[in-house]
Amino acid sequence: MTEAERLAAFALHASYDDLSHEARESLKLRILDALGCAIGATDGVPPQLIRHQLMEFDGGRGSSLIGGGTAAPDRVAFYNGALIRYLDFNDSYLAKGESCHPSDNLAPVLAVCEYEDASGRDLLTALAVAYQVQCRLSDEAPVRARGFDHTTQGAYAVAAGISRGLLLTPSAAANALAMSGAAFNALRVTRTGLLSHWKGVAYANMASGCVGIAFLARRGMTGPLEVFEGNKGFMQTIGGPFAIDWAHENLERVTRTIMKRHNAEVHAQTAIDAALELKRRWNPPAAEIARIDVEVFEVAHAIIGGGEEGDKTIVQTKESADHSLPYLIAAAMLDGEVLPPQFALDRVQSSDIQQLLRRISVHASPEYSSRFPAEMLARVEVRLVDGRTLSQEVQTYPGLNGPPMSWPDVLRKFEHLCDGRLTTEAARSIADAVRHLESVRTRELTSLLAGVHHATAA
Repeated sequence: MTEAERLAAFALHASYDDLSHEARESLKLRILDALGCAIGATDGVPPQLIRHQLMEFDGGRGSSLIGGGTAAPDRVAFYNGALIRYLDFNDSYLAKGESCHPSDNLAPVLAVCEYEDASGRDLLTALAVAYQVQCRLSDEAPVRARGFDHTTQGAYAVAAGISRGLLLTPSAAANALAMSGAAFNALRVTRTGLLSHWKGVAYANMASGCVGIAFLARRGMTGPLEVFEGNKGFMQTIGGPFAIDWAHENLERVTRTIMKRHNAEVHAQTAIDAALELKRRWNPPAAEIARIDVEVFEVAHAIIGGGEEGDKTIVQTKESADHSLPYLIAAAMLDGEVLPPQFALDRVQSSDIQQLLRRISVHASPEYSSRFPAEMLARVEVRLVDGRTLSQEVQTYPGLNGPPMSWPDVLRKFEHLCDGRLTTEAARSIADAVRHLESVRTRELTSLLAGVHHATAA
């Protein structure tokens, strides 16, 4: 058997009964969290551009768009996936050489499970498969250092999850994995330098393509089955040699993903915690702050602190703001929170936040770096114009090396993101459907999601 065939066998043999109680509950929490992120993004510019194009080109039957309307499953995966990802508020998985957002897989899995009239149990199982594949490939075959984006491993995760959702034959599933893996090898430039709308929709675009490919595989289209180990395949050209024994993998990796309390890139979460604690304890006026020094681990410095992936003091858009640690710390110190309002264009470009972020420097600590990813340590030091120094270190984060976010925690976040887009009753109905997903069909959940409306029309 080829590696693609072994992975296909793992995906197809996965069962709801393989999921531990903790994994089932973890999946529900992340589904609710991701749906809240999607509902909160319905007015985002990229999702609206995609929706307008869908309605012009499609507007047909198939699966449900969040906010109403239907389209072909691949197009629904694109639109709903852009919603889930746009705010950059959904979950993350941290490996030594890679990070990813496994709930990006919800949109394609949800689209095909609705199309197939699958049960909630099948939805949970298919999503667990996608989580497992993406996280394990991030562990064993990171691609960021070689200049590729994490959507590269995501193509295999999406293909595996939707193969389970569609209940493809072993041959069709292996070919879906082969074609998807060969087709989508995205460049890391998507998340470096001057960031664009594409940062928030790249995964959704890939997922849309994988859904279309899976349906072609079901019709009999074949792909390069040696996509992993073959001549000029993934191992030789991108990921390097690695080994995952899919026959002995479980479905528990979801329990090691973390959800965000702050609307910011995942590696910034503890630094934001430190800044907010400083503000709570001392609340120094911005005019009295001479400079702020932020000490983090190397990955955070590289991606959002001005290291190898570019200057993070040039911030003029939402996309550049949520990936700039200087901006995020400035927002925390000035506003006392980092949530969607901090990324409105007028707030991003306001003079107070622009002036403060330029007084913030970010450095990598060798000690903090050696303790990542088991820990995400951060220290924020504020130097005042009168010579005083205020300092705060944070060592733990919920779900990483601290207690995970609970159902009430995620429900509060979900309801906050739904405010203005759903009535309290409608929001609770969606949450209840997710809470009891093993007892409902996928279409019952997607029909509730169709009732979301845009805040500007409320």
